Amino acid sequence: MSSSSTKTLRLHFPQWQGGNNHAYFFGAELLAWLAPESDDPVEKVSVSFDEQTVLNNENGIVGRQVLIQQITESSQLIARHQPDNLVVLGGDCLVDLTPFAYLSEKYQDKLGVLWVDAHPDIMTPEQFSHAHAMVLRALMGEGDSDLTQFVTTPIKASKIFYAGVNEESEYEAQFLASRHMRVCRPEAIRSGDYLPALQQWIVEEKIECLAIHLDLDVLSTASFGSLLFRNPHVPEGTYAGIAQGKLTIAEVLGVISQAAAQAQVVGLGIAEHLPWDSLNLKKMLAQLPLLSR
Repeated sequence: MSSSSTKTLRLHFPQWQGGNNHAYFFGAELLAWLAPESDDPVEKVSVSFDEQTVLNNENGIVGRQVLIQQITESSQLIARHQPDNLVVLGGDCLVDLTPFAYLSEKYQDKLGVLWVDAHPDIMTPEQFSHAHAMVLRALMGEGDSDLTQFVTTPIKASKIFYAGVNEESEYEAQFLASRHMRVCRPEAIRSGDYLPALQQWIVEEKIECLAIHLDLDVLSTASFGSLLFRNPHVPEGTYAGIAQGKLTIAEVLGVISQAAAQAQVVGLGIAEHLPWDSLNLKKMLAQLPLLSR
């Protein structure tokens, strides 16, 4: 619970269009149900859902128009509350665009972003058409103008600390190197060797507040099954060449707790929950006698 002197807004944002995968919607709904109850205000972004919906590539971004509508609504909900802290339960990774943009404007150079993810999310429509892979690049004030219009205070590369990124593409690797971005690999997290780098980042950048993005795909499929890469309905090899998470829940919690001990957490976004077993059971129940309509 938030203290009486601060205000936390919980934003439920079951966006699926940014990853062009209907399962993100149900994943976000279940995530919101699983999350501890809160006495803080809760808002839900209106997200249309029909499994028959097919999204088109609109000038480089799949589902561009509906995404901008949803992002606009999320921005309006945040502006209505003017919170000190934000919790975001998504949906695909694009759900953190307006919440983190708001926190960047509010806390300015005091804010650092801990990006716990297997992927750097710095694509533009020139490299990829799914907007969930563009979110951090947009937060840096770069990329498609329909996304960057929501970012009034771009986040500097030096204010970002990656945890869990691995096996990035050549384009991604070149971008991270060119911006001298701090990247903590899964091996360093597993061994504990990341701590000096994390502490140095917080001290050097004078970070007082943290916004933490947690993409659940940073977890390994061996330790957590509700991930894109465990989709039982796609042919083997569908995700070949795409980086997969290598961490356990305990390792992720360790990184976040170490960071939270050194700076005040003002934002937490959780995304990309894909509970295939629950989704399959939901569909099965809908076809059983006395349960189906």
